[in-house]
Amino acid sequence: MPFPTPTPADKFTFGLWTVGWQARDPFGDATRPPLDPVESVHRLAELGAYGVTFHDDDLIPFGADADERAKQITRFKEALEATGMKVPMATTNTFTHPVFKDGAFTSNDRDIRRYAIRKIMRNLDLAAELGAETYVFWGGREGAEIDAAKNVGDALSRYKEGLDLLCQYVIDQGYGLRFAIEPKPNEPRGDILLPTIGHALAFINELEHSEMVGLNPEVGHEQMAGLNFVHGVAQALWHGKLFHIDLNGQHGPKFDQDLVFGHGDLLSAFFLVDLLESEGYDGPRHFDYKPMRTEDIDGVWASAAANMRTYILLREKAAAFRADPRVQAALEASRVDGTLVPTLAHGETYHDLVADVDATFDVEAAGARGYSYAQLDQLAVEHLLGTA
Repeated sequence: MPFPTPTPADKFTFGLWTVGWQARDPFGDATRPPLDPVESVHRLAELGAYGVTFHDDDLIPFGADADERAKQITRFKEALEATGMKVPMATTNTFTHPVFKDGAFTSNDRDIRRYAIRKIMRNLDLAAELGAETYVFWGGREGAEIDAAKNVGDALSRYKEGLDLLCQYVIDQGYGLRFAIEPKPNEPRGDILLPTIGHALAFINELEHSEMVGLNPEVGHEQMAGLNFVHGVAQALWHGKLFHIDLNGQHGPKFDQDLVFGHGDLLSAFFLVDLLESEGYDGPRHFDYKPMRTEDIDGVWASAAANMRTYILLREKAAAFRADPRVQAALEASRVDGTLVPTLAHGETYHDLVADVDATFDVEAAGARGYSYAQLDQLAVEHLLGTA
């Protein structure tokens, strides 16, 4: 099969922290040298990516003075201009420095909360300057290891206060940015607040500017919680809250693996691509993965390319799956389109439902009827294996 060639039209994006990960983990030192963000921009552009994203500290060393900050921003802008790469999303690192060991928005220390918000505001200014449309909040340290350490209700109030304040800041500055919350159940904290898509959706409803806050769900994070990522994304779409998405691979509910997209639950990845493409999701396909610790710099770029190649292959297979007459027949036999029809006809009320005599419905026949789901799933597998 010919190698699928990504283009900027595919809207594939990568975080500077992905290809730039030096492969340091809790049990071992780095296996790769630091990677210049400017080199990352150029190499990703050569591979066909659309854009890059960043935490403030990915681009500007923590604690850098004004001159160093200006220097790094200028170099980055020059690389973007030279390559045509975009910055669709940005975020803030509120988890690496020890000051954030008990959180940022929800730290028990008020001064730390105030410092975190100032840090975010400064990077919001840069994000807007670079043309970002979405700003992601991953609360990796917003949580606890012991239940006595955090009053969860009060912590959520502080979380809300912080996001409300930042929404108002963006509105007042006229930036046009939207916010996206990234849920995760645990790691690095023992338990993280807003651990799943459902928790985050409920929280968003309580915000003063809920219309400008949505989700940035990640494959591995929902699967760490043992949840169905495709279903979660479908619900986010249903709410109109899929503002951004992080694609990677994960082998079930264990530590956050950040594998290449599709290099985990391949069938789930297939149906995820099918969902995104069929629903017309037009945002970036953002790869939040980590090149394996075993790889050298050549392996970094090979794995970056693998993310894009896998998505394109799955997109092609999903289109073929939907066009297959056997699949269409199995979908009809499964009555998948049955949920498109309202349970009550136009103008009906529950009174009409009650008046509908039970004799018109053969409950035994309906109970004996199959749904052809086994055939449908097998056809998906055969398309994935290239035998359909």
